[in-house]
Amino acid sequence: MDFETISLETDARGVATLTLNRPEKHNAMNAAMIAEISAACTQVAADDAVRVLVLAGGHEGTSFCAGADLGWMREQMAADRETRMREARGLADMLGALNTLPKPVIGKICGNAFGGGIGMMSVCDVAIGIEGSKFGLTETRLGLIPATIGPYVIARMGEARARRVFMSARLFEAVEAKDLGLLARVVIPEALDAAVEREVAPYLVASSVAVAASKALVRSLGPVIDAAVIDDTVRRLADTWETEDAREGIAAFFEKRKAEWTAG
Repeated sequence: MDFETISLETDARGVATLTLNRPEKHNAMNAAMIAEISAACTQVAADDAVRVLVLAGGHEGTSFCAGADLGWMREQMAADRETRMREARGLADMLGALNTLPKPVIGKICGNAFGGGIGMMSVCDVAIGIEGSKFGLTETRLGLIPATIGPYVIARMGEARARRVFMSARLFEAVEAKDLGLLARVVIPEALDAAVEREVAPYLVASSVAVAASKALVRSLGPVIDAAVIDDTVRRLADTWETEDAREGIAAFFEKRKAEWTAG
């Protein structure tokens, strides 16, 4: 399958690498990228030759994923509720496909991640980042909420740690991302490839069938992320899009001004 916004390659060992490939947009997600990642997950899940998936975001030192694409955000501003809910569900389903993929997912977090990029980090079984990177759940600056990514972020961080960053939209560095549970390790950029390889190596000698069964087991024992939960997050996001704060926050962002609620 040919992709436009991502690449998918598998080496002779059975290590597949899914790379976000919109560097000019800091790998921001739009509807096309979301659909392509979902399709890639279907392809990888069905390929018995694939033993592990590495989720990467371009070259070291650049953005891993800047969240939602600005053009996509403009489209959502003009869309009706049904369209917004359909787009939100597409994102939720894509994250769900990564979260339940019957292969281990190793996140190669080569740079900054915001919003939906945090969601993608949260569905990795292990994520390794580099020093100097910035992270943030920045939705509330726009008058929105981290709804569809929320179940995956909470499952990763736990409620107590998530409260530190879930609502404030403040940025935090890689060391704090590790403390929050988003990253397993933080390395210098030059050591990222080797660190990812160390995570990949054990799966090359483990039973793929047993690995898939173990991942399904641990997921079943974690927080429930079922259709009802997804439906609720989609509805909550659609409700928030219809608020005056969302209209003001997004307008202020595109107009490069402070939102009217900003203090000081």
